Amino acid sequence: MYRLFFKRFLDFTLSLIAIILLSPIYIIVTILVKTKLGSPVIFTQERPGKDEVIFKMYKFRSMTSETDAEGNLLPDDMRLTKFGKLLRSTSLDELPELFNILKGDMSIIGPRPLLVRYLSRYNEEQRHRQDVRPGLTGYAQAHGRNAVSWEDKFAMDVWYTKNITFLGDVKIIWDTVMTVVKRDGISSDTSSTMEEFMGTPAGMVSTWRAPQ
Repeated sequence: MYRLFFKRFLDFTLSLIAIILLSPIYIIVTILVKTKLGSPVIFTQERPGKDEVIFKMYKFRSMTSETDAEGNLLPDDMRLTKFGKLLRSTSLDELPELFNILKGDMSIIGPRPLLVRYLSRYNEEQRHRQDVRPGLTGYAQAHGRNAVSWEDKFAMDVWYTKNITFLGDVKIIWDTVMTVVKRDGISSDTSSTMEEFMGTPAGMVSTWRAPQ
């Protein structure tokens, strides 16, 4: 009952309330992004949603648009400014995704929406992360964020899709708040954000174990 009906009702209601209550923060962040990083203030990118349906995800811009001599964007760690790092560490860059939740593209809790090009790189089990709406936060974000391997992250995502409960979602929200406050797992060991997922090599398995 919760998964089929109540979860979407909560997503719509809570995202609408949050947008209204956080409107002053939206205004402040918009001004700061415009001043420090320029236009556009909102970064949009196509992401795969439930059942691999593509939608446009909204985020506050956190990087510059600097390019090399050939016009190619510089690597993320070169375009991510101190202000951009602050937006990411506090998750303020994610606030526009509340509008995606309001529209029904996303949920408050679910696997994070990743790049479209990753779809062809998932193995059969990993692809099940697309069985539900992607989330503003999820089990993996509350338990390691970018500091865990792709294989462990996807194992958490798939486990969540099969174990959705109201109390479980409440706990994920609480754990996410604690992760943001502590600023844990913002970066991986090898990247300022998270290195690109190139596919799981044959024979490699996740070391993560589901909670009992």
